[in-house]
Amino acid sequence: MGRSRRTLPEELLMLALDPATGTTAQPQSLDLGLAGAQLVELALAGRIAPDGDRIAVVVPRPTGDPTLDCALELLRRRGAPVRAVHWIGGPRLGLRQTYLSHLERCGMVAAVPGQMCGVLPTTRYQATDTTISREIRGRLDSAIRTGVPPDPRTAALAALAHAVGLGKHLYPGNEGRSSRSRLRDLIRHDPMGGLVAHAVMDVQNGAGAQPRRGQAPGGRPSGPGARATGEPARGVPMQPHHGTMARAAAH
Repeated sequence: MGRSRRTLPEELLMLALDPATGTTAQPQSLDLGLAGAQLVELALAGRIAPDGDRIAVVVPRPTGDPTLDCALELLRRRGAPVRAVHWIGGPRLGLRQTYLSHLERCGMVAAVPGQMCGVLPTTRYQATDTTISREIRGRLDSAIRTGVPPDPRTAALAALAHAVGLGKHLYPGNEGRSSRSRLRDLIRHDPMGGLVAHAVMDVQNGAGAQPRRGQAPGGRPSGPGARATGEPARGVPMQPHHGTMARAAAH
């Protein structure tokens, strides 16, 4: 995968950055969206494909993007297709910060140190070139305004933006209601994006939770007479701890 094209996780994060505050909208659900965006990007690169409500690795060859390749390798190690909701709902640490740091290294954003309540160190992020954000936003606006079916990448981006709740950030207030509705409708234009977006929303509704205590691996209850509930959640790569500043960053 060439670096001339921005990946969906990068674009989703750029959409979520508030240019006025340097923070990200919907920080909790955004982590889920970034994990889902990785799956869509891997599908667009031909590395994985949907298998019902599951994700199967079809070409394990690396893409050249380290973060995507880490996710691809973990999917490959599973050996069998994994449900999208369990993958997205699995444990992760610092995925948003990983991508913010990546955008900083690429020169797309600049880190601005500060303090919260005059004590706790924080880092905010400002886009270094607003034309990038405008181009990404423009693709969504065009699809919403014209009603012309968008390309798969834009359709998936719209689906993910809706799934993590960015609609009210991008199109706020009563005047943005119709745009938010059309943003939601774009989910139907890309099957993979739709699968992942629905999985993101299902996780937020509790469908991707880890098995309750007392269940054996694989979701099988250990107590007598209990029902099986499906496989346990597994997730995107755990990211390294980035310290106090990273924990406070982009909130």
